[in-house]
Amino acid sequence: MIFKRLHLVALFLFLTVFAAQAQTTAVDATANQHLKKLQQQFIDERFGMFIHFNIPTYMDADWPDPEASPSNFNPTKLNCDQWAKAAKSANMTYGCLTTKHHSGFCIWDTKSTDYNVMNSPLKRDVVKEYVDAFRKNGIKVWLYYSILDTHHKLRPNQITPSHIEMVKTQITELLTKYGKIEALVIDGWDAPWSRISYDDISFEDIYHLVKKLQPDCLLMDLNGAKYPKLGLYYTDIKTYEMGAGQRMEAGSNTMPALACLPIQSSWFWKSNFPTTPVKTAASLVNDYLIKLNNDRCNFILNVAPNKDGLFDDNAIAELKEIGKIWKNDGPLAALPDNDAPIISSNLAKNQAANSSWSDDMNISDFANDDSFNTSWQSSPTIKQPWYEISFKHETGLNTIVIAERRANINKYKLEYYAAGEWKPILDGDKTTNVKIHRFNRIWANKIRMQIIGYNRTPSISEFEVYNEQR
Repeated sequence: MIFKRLHLVALFLFLTVFAAQAQTTAVDATANQHLKKLQQQFIDERFGMFIHFNIPTYMDADWPDPEASPSNFNPTKLNCDQWAKAAKSANMTYGCLTTKHHSGFCIWDTKSTDYNVMNSPLKRDVVKEYVDAFRKNGIKVWLYYSILDTHHKLRPNQITPSHIEMVKTQITELLTKYGKIEALVIDGWDAPWSRISYDDISFEDIYHLVKKLQPDCLLMDLNGAKYPKLGLYYTDIKTYEMGAGQRMEAGSNTMPALACLPIQSSWFWKSNFPTTPVKTAASLVNDYLIKLNNDRCNFILNVAPNKDGLFDDNAIAELKEIGKIWKNDGPLAALPDNDAPIISSNLAKNQAANSSWSDDMNISDFANDDSFNTSWQSSPTIKQPWYEISFKHETGLNTIVIAERRANINKYKLEYYAAGEWKPILDGDKTTNVKIHRFNRIWANKIRMQIIGYNRTPSISEFEVYNEQR
């Protein structure tokens, strides 16, 4: 009788866990379909306006003194309706305003810091005036927000819990005070020049906060250049800052993408802008907009307001010329099915790595060093190579990503070591250079990849392990 009861209890627990896992899978599938719909709508918008306007506008520098007084911010003729009408004249469908740039000045009525527009001579909420003007003109609204904040000392090796709370408070204000926000563009995170990692401030926590506040809001990080082009790492949209030399391979893009460029020579207004020619409408349309759209890439063109809070005449004139020669002809080519974004911390990073015999100096540590420019390379003499990550203690995980510099490996087994034995996770046969595998959470001391099929001597650029919240 006792054995029968124990058997029934075990069966009940199994069914409960199975049902929970099935429900999680169904929720994930629904969320992914919703995201894919938003991504398609995003690229179909085709063309929009970036507006870099903040303390740097008044300092003749993109990176001003972080202690610059709020008294510098004094746009005496601020007219966001002028911005919106200029965007509309170019047949743009959305705008994106720099609510806070790297020097930490907030151009909305925030309760998180005194370093904001309400303590400037203007004493008006610029974000509110911007969203009201663009919506009145039938143009959708995005917001830009910098994680790096040099005024508040949110910098490498100095981040405190109060910094993280400030970020969450500010993002919450931006996503609750101004109605529907189509996209939040993040900057100053995981970039070589900011050196603030997704571990220093948890990307996963911020991502879930954004989706909780506005489920239809896309979150994109402008600093994705170091990641492979066929994976959505820490962003809903693949981003390319063209002014920094980031380019998409023509004809090869399958990801929802955004490329950005200023119409003037830099992002924020400079004193020579009114007399310096801007990029021509013909070049912007033919060399950038049309080509990018053909590759499923949205194009956002920055126009910098001057110290009065107005666009210069030369920029306004060229935007009108764009509108004469280009219009949005409707939806772009449908996106293929892409994996959901990677949003959590890589648990394999800098853990103990091991492998079958390597080729020369290209040993196992190069495949979990958080750099896609290095690789573990198998010795050509090994016919069935393997690669392994060991954790310091038993670790929960539900996602493994294998990234190669070039697509090569085409058949493999993933296994985990727990309770003194190796157990199977899955048999893989993905042929892309970024192979993302999600599965029900397991607990493991080690993870191993048995490489069975390949075209050339196998190598792995990054072997990644994640435990994503679901």
